[in-house]
Amino acid sequence: MSELPPDLLRLRTIVTYLRYELGRAEHALATAEQTAAAAAQRRPLPEPPAWVIEHGIGDGRPPVSVHAGDCWDRGKRWRPLSAEEARRALSEGVRACTHCRPDTALGVID
Repeated sequence: MSELPPDLLRLRTIVTYLRYELGRAEHALATAEQTAAAAAQRRPLPEPPAWVIEHGIGDGRPPVSVHAGDCWDRGKRWRPLSAEEARRALSEGVRACTHCRPDTALGVID
């Protein structure tokens, strides 16, 4: 750390200067945060995938169910699928979501 002067007048001057610089830095930070927040609001959300497969917990994370990409009940552990992959998973016995009914939309009939 640098040496500070011992006298009261110079120490007060340094503290005043540092408070001024801190105020400038805080103002610049607030401006940058507002700019970033405004930019984030302007950025459109990415399109959801057309189809997703939800995976379970545990060894190998087995597939649990197939969902439409915008299904509200798809869980947290999922990955996107193509329509052909979704049909294949459904035909191999992976459960279809009872809310978004991907089996009906894909034309997979048991």
